Amino acid sequence: MKIKEENIRLIFGVKVKQLRTEKKLSLAEVSKATGISISYLNEIEKGKKYPKPNKIATLAQTLEVDYDWLISLQLSKKLAPIAELIQSDMLTSLPLEIFGIELSTLIDMITNTPAKVSAFISTLIEIARNYDMSVERFYFSVLRSYQEMHENYFEDLEQAAEKFAKEHQLGDLPLSVATLEQLLKEKYQYEIDRESILEYPILKSQRSVLIPKGRGGGRLLLNPNLATSQTLFTLGKELGYNYLKLRNRFYTSSTIKVDSFEQILNNFKASYFANALLMPAKHFVTKLKGAITLSTWNESVFLGLLDEYDASPEMFLHRLTNLVPRFFGLKQLFFLRFHHTRDNDEYELNKELHLAGLYNPHGNMLNEHYCRRWVSINILKDLEKAQIGNKPKTSSGVICSAQRSQYIDSENEYLCISLARAINPTPNTNSSVTIGFLMTKEFKRKVKFWNDQAIPTRRVGVACERCSNLDCKERAAEPLSVEEKNSTDEMQDALNKLKLRWGN
Repeated sequence: MKIKEENIRLIFGVKVKQLRTEKKLSLAEVSKATGISISYLNEIEKGKKYPKPNKIATLAQTLEVDYDWLISLQLSKKLAPIAELIQSDMLTSLPLEIFGIELSTLIDMITNTPAKVSAFISTLIEIARNYDMSVERFYFSVLRSYQEMHENYFEDLEQAAEKFAKEHQLGDLPLSVATLEQLLKEKYQYEIDRESILEYPILKSQRSVLIPKGRGGGRLLLNPNLATSQTLFTLGKELGYNYLKLRNRFYTSSTIKVDSFEQILNNFKASYFANALLMPAKHFVTKLKGAITLSTWNESVFLGLLDEYDASPEMFLHRLTNLVPRFFGLKQLFFLRFHHTRDNDEYELNKELHLAGLYNPHGNMLNEHYCRRWVSINILKDLEKAQIGNKPKTSSGVICSAQRSQYIDSENEYLCISLARAINPTPNTNSSVTIGFLMTKEFKRKVKFWNDQAIPTRRVGVACERCSNLDCKERAAEPLSVEEKNSTDEMQDALNKLKLRWGN
């Protein structure tokens, strides 16, 4: 395997710094002995510069090592794990720049305490393997952290969507499919194809596939079974990719293979642009102010907003997570998305976002059963009953529900609003999306309907296996973790009594 030039510089820099440190030489002393400036030596040790052969020879002589060993990719036994880490591309593939961290800073931390950091990194890798954390899942975790760090609001993307709308006089809402298609065709040389994707059954779950052509444009294969909201989002996303000039991208609506974090980040940016274009911030905030100042809960108000923007439930609640923290000051919220296949009792949490460091509720990778009292799950049960009875509550098939969730073993209480619908074009699969707001004094002051008696209040847990409510009728699994903890507590109590009885 060919080693990247960046990795060669990093390993060389680590070796120089380690040798200098072992010999207790300062940068100034090495500079005097070699004639290499202190600033250049510093750049070498950080992996930013790689010196010419004559300077390497001088360094080798000063540090009392062979020239060939110094330029090799071998490190001392103490630093061997670091060399393996660098050569694996793990460090250089981390999107450190989005968190304001320089790779050289991280390398510096590693080389200062190599044994401890190597052990820590090995532990992280082992945990990731035990929980079957793929690179893709890791990247999505990084993206969530990035979103949370910025409270999921990105001014540059908001401005880009607003500028695009002004440039093309996109005033009336909701935007139409015909308008967005025309923009893609005329501005970016797209061809729209609603037939070809059906010729490949394996792609029936994909909403779209882009076949790029040359330097721009291409044939966009659209699944004809999409709802209007899904088509609008897909077209808006393609406009985002092009207008923002995001070249490293996915060409299918659902990811099949992830090559880099940049792809995932660009996918997020294009998606954000699409939502901002379809639900402009100023218009959306005005409408939302009217909804939350109502003194009573009315699900038809939120369903009406979906219709006003021709948005899917997920698009709508995602937009809430963008704008509510910024314009309403309600920063303690979470977003969850569940998928559920009809006729079974399994519920998959496959997207989540937590702002302001909220702990509950969180997804897990332990195959535990999420609390069956969550509104996210109960609304899916209600949707399935409506589908079986062929009595959807709305023409779009979307249903809405609200619940006050009080967490067992916690003081936290959330007002949760959930929307559910069938997923197109995947058959027999339903989806629910939920936004939950921590019910702080500020929240209660701004959201007038929070104490409406029409909103049920329920005591909820996180997972059945860890729930201390042993009398729960909705339980889907035995409380194994709780029983194990109680047994441990009882054993510790017995040991304490023995110490009091016979201890000194």
